[in-house]
Amino acid sequence: MAQNILVIDEGTTSTRAMLFDRQGMLHGSQQEALQQFYPAPGLVEHDAKEIWDKTLRCCEKMIEQAGGADKISTIGITNQRETVVAWDKRSGEPLCRAIVWQDRRTAETCNRLKAEGLEPMVQAKTGLLLDPYFSGSKIGWMLEHYPEVRAAGDNLAFGTIESYLIYRLSGGQHVTDASNASRTMLMALDGDDWDNELLAMFDIPKSALPRIVDCAGEISCTAADMFGGSIAISGAAGDQQAATIGQACLEVGQTKATFGTGAFILTNSGDIAPRSENRLLSTVLYQHQGKRTYALEGSVFVAGSLMQWLRDDIGLLKFAGESEELARSVPDNGGVYLVPALSGLGAPHWRADATASISGLSFSSKKAHIARAALESMSYQCHDLKTAFSADGVDWQNLRIDGGMVANDWMVQDLADILDITVERPEFFETTALGAAMLAAVGSGIYASLAEASVMISGLTAYEPSLDDDIRAERLAGWQRAVDGVLRT
Repeated sequence: MAQNILVIDEGTTSTRAMLFDRQGMLHGSQQEALQQFYPAPGLVEHDAKEIWDKTLRCCEKMIEQAGGADKISTIGITNQRETVVAWDKRSGEPLCRAIVWQDRRTAETCNRLKAEGLEPMVQAKTGLLLDPYFSGSKIGWMLEHYPEVRAAGDNLAFGTIESYLIYRLSGGQHVTDASNASRTMLMALDGDDWDNELLAMFDIPKSALPRIVDCAGEISCTAADMFGGSIAISGAAGDQQAATIGQACLEVGQTKATFGTGAFILTNSGDIAPRSENRLLSTVLYQHQGKRTYALEGSVFVAGSLMQWLRDDIGLLKFAGESEELARSVPDNGGVYLVPALSGLGAPHWRADATASISGLSFSSKKAHIARAALESMSYQCHDLKTAFSADGVDWQNLRIDGGMVANDWMVQDLADILDITVERPEFFETTALGAAMLAAVGSGIYASLAEASVMISGLTAYEPSLDDDIRAERLAGWQRAVDGVLRT
């Protein structure tokens, strides 16, 4: 029996296919970059056709490497969350550009609904806050502003990225997994279908939405003529949920942070959906055999994208890794603080209108101080979230981290120093893809449970805090002044 697992990891800046075996060993990876479209300030779009074409190409390369479709046991999919695609059910072709999770065009709509007093109802049902980040308002915007979307009528389909990819892969099966559905603001955390009151709030027809299914199980299968043979699709989850699974945060209270385009911290909350009093989010971590496991989440909108911006648009860095060299070249931040609100501020502030700032500059400031301030902002934002989690009764004992940024040893140590807890980094950084592989392995019967599938996970390296308490307090006070300045504008 074939026991290779093909993982589709469709992110914000790239899409790729990865080939795992049942022990969690990676045997191949094919990746292609995705174009980002910024038609106006606050607007971020993707070409869904480009996403499909490049994902398909990456999959074909990995299946060829494996020796054919019959050598692939199952497919797992993980994806950038909240990004919305509208497509025609007949052709599978997108009707407009996808609206990306970072996009803020629906801020006015969300503010109007808040003014109408609807946020408490939304939070009680979905665990989310009224913010442009989530998918529901994006879908409503597409219906209102794109005639071609409205004209599709009964042939209109909406979905997050994994739903769109499954539709294309299967030749027309319209489903979404529960973890992604929980990020739309259209599904109640204790409901197994779309919520009529939430649909009405954005005037969204239920007929255009996918069926909600488990994250592990018989989700779908590829069309027989696509790869030379049908392959089961047995695992699907949003990228942050997948990373939490790939970090083996399978017990209540275990916490992970992923530093990718943004930074996202999730704590396993077990079978009871958490209710935050400090503007954190409740979300479905995964669903298996109809049973849900939940998580408490804090979302930071800008992390790795800050370094990309400093490199590509500002020219401060020649390459991303230079940030570590620069940070080590100066003894401290020189009083410089960078608040990376390039697409608003996420948790716990939730200010879509906030803009970024660099403060504390003087003639003695060097580019090394700005680069260091950019890296330090990761630790400060995590500290803000740690404070909010603690206020909600969830006190981190340690933190498991992953994502592209954690290759930066200086940043990892700074996290431990500012959070004043042990930070653990895995030997294998690609825990998002590994989590999708674990879900697919469980869904296809290779393992009976995620606990059994955790044998696929490699070891951890621990970083211990070593910063003087007074220096930590001084740095955090400077950060608070910088954030206060942004929030006042």
